[in-house]
Amino acid sequence: MPVVFVNGNPETGEVWGPLCAELGRSDVVRLSPPGFGAPIPDGFGCTLADYRDWLVAELDAFGEPVDLVGHDLGGAVVVAVAMTRPDLLRTWASDAVGLFDPEYVWHDLAQQWQTPEVGERSAAKLLGGTLDERTERMVARGIDRPVAARLAAGQGPEMIRAILTFYRSAVQPVMADFGRELPAAAARPGLAIVATDDHVGGSQDMRGRSADRAGAHVATLGGLGHWWMVQDPVRGAAALTSFWSESAA
Repeated sequence: MPVVFVNGNPETGEVWGPLCAELGRSDVVRLSPPGFGAPIPDGFGCTLADYRDWLVAELDAFGEPVDLVGHDLGGAVVVAVAMTRPDLLRTWASDAVGLFDPEYVWHDLAQQWQTPEVGERSAAKLLGGTLDERTERMVARGIDRPVAARLAAGQGPEMIRAILTFYRSAVQPVMADFGRELPAAAARPGLAIVATDDHVGGSQDMRGRSADRAGAHVATLGGLGHWWMVQDPVRGAAALTSFWSESAA
């Protein structure tokens, strides 16, 4: 039963490296969404629906249900798949369930990206410059330097394009409208990962409400932030392993 990890923004699959090492499994696959560690195919729209359809096609190729885990933008895509194609999953886990709450408001940086001209300047400031400059920005945001350097190597103009397109396509009420189908995700065991110091995915109440609507368990990672899988890969791996074991019982 493969375990499939989907990264978010502004990342590549390298963000899962420390956690995957802790799992010590040989059946782990890291899938990077187009623009976030993988090329953007011609005609790909970079909307949530496009990313959902991309992930559906990737998972369908496995030929068996998988344990699916997503972070940030990738976490939203995981939930979208759980709502529409639960047959592809044994379980799903996401730290982005709060984005589907009707009261969710995009964080300040996302709102910059959603604003013409402001977004272009903001994204260029975040992802432009030399490899060393990009690495230092990721370190300043809480990523360990070795991982930060690997993430920075995958950043550039194509990621900027994906960021601006995705967030501009997801201005509310788009996410809330997707969230109307959250109860359908209960068709497979789900896990809402709540890192208490992560403030971009909605309040703990929002994340709790969305988890309830999706029929998902909650794993609370106290004191960890947005990049919980890098901050404490041991605790992150333990939460996932426990969830998978309980789901198999």
